Amino acid sequence: MATYAPLDIPDDGKLAQNIAHFARALRKAGLPVGPGRVLDAIRAVEVAGFSERVDFYWTLHACFVSRPEERVVFEQVFRLFWRDPKYLDHMMSLLLPQVQGLQEDRAAAAAEKRAAEALLDGVERDLPERDDAPEEDAEIDIDASATMSHEERLKTLDFEQMSVDEVAEAKRMLARLSLPVKPLITRRYRAAHSGTQVDLRRTLRASLRQGGEITRLALKAPRLRWPNLVVLCDISGSMSQYSRLVLHFVHAVANRQGQGWAQVHGFTFGTRLTNITRHLKTRDVDAALRAAGAEAQDWSGGTRIGACLADFNRDWSRRVLGQGAVVLLITDGLDRDDTGQLARQMERLHLSCRRLIWLNPLLRWDGFAPKAQGIRAMLPHCDAFRAGHSVASLEALGAVISDPGDGGEKQRLLRMMSGT
Repeated sequence: MATYAPLDIPDDGKLAQNIAHFARALRKAGLPVGPGRVLDAIRAVEVAGFSERVDFYWTLHACFVSRPEERVVFEQVFRLFWRDPKYLDHMMSLLLPQVQGLQEDRAAAAAEKRAAEALLDGVERDLPERDDAPEEDAEIDIDASATMSHEERLKTLDFEQMSVDEVAEAKRMLARLSLPVKPLITRRYRAAHSGTQVDLRRTLRASLRQGGEITRLALKAPRLRWPNLVVLCDISGSMSQYSRLVLHFVHAVANRQGQGWAQVHGFTFGTRLTNITRHLKTRDVDAALRAAGAEAQDWSGGTRIGACLADFNRDWSRRVLGQGAVVLLITDGLDRDDTGQLARQMERLHLSCRRLIWLNPLLRWDGFAPKAQGIRAMLPHCDAFRAGHSVASLEALGAVISDPGDGGEKQRLLRMMSGT
């Protein structure tokens, strides 16, 4: 067990106490911060010192952040705790009901709501007094006919804007979702009492046992089989929060019996391609994603979509895309590599599967336009282009897969690209 020497911190200093309060806020926001890390942080600040805010930031970052996905939360908590002089007013506005005049106009940034909940834990959230507040006897009429229930609101909430409790509830909702698919009709036949065609071979064979007399026509029907589902999920820095919740959904699909998929294959990519199919078969979702995250070393890193798709097409396409597989591609399409290679690999992927559905969280913005070169190279080679930023968008996938004519926003964006 590690032992710690006494710290020579002045008795009248407040920095150590503030670091302890900061660590408590990080723990509330979901980071695994214990007393040992707090002592390490105080000791590191004492030894390293700091003359600028950036030095202080990276000293605490080295002590409290151990995984790439914790960086965004740490950054927001640090900004609110140490830097923003009006952080309390802003955080209160994030957590208050959305009443006109009290809520800030801008939406919370990524992980900012989690940071607000962590720092305001235990703080009384009373509504602030206003100069133009109505008198006590005045009656206020509120039309609540168009309001949504908590579950309906959570379904449409952006994954990036969710708090810690909302993320946990969204994971439970995703675990209950299913992704049904219609079976494929093959060219092979099977014996059936209510078939659509006459089975001549079985009919003649039965007549030979009766002296050549045909007393009953044997019928046959086409065989049905279920397709494979292949998920290619972007785990780069810009997709980190979305990819985690999408993989929760994929794990639920992979472990749900009776919904139709023959096999569910999962791949993650950032700067390299990683096969996580065997991890998805683990029943416990936390253990499955922990193992997948440990194997995918490029989590929250850069993006090389074209190179990763080339690796998939070369090494895995023939193994998992045979017999009419459906491919879900989850990425924002922001790739700085050669767009010519990206277009070629997308075309090859499209030709190798029965249906290619692209989920892009950027499509949640009303003013989204295909301006990025990566998006312009990929868009013509998908069958459907839809948003993938909320529980509701994932819940609607079943209808998209079952309807071959559902292209989502693809045609509208293609017309925008062509200028018509």
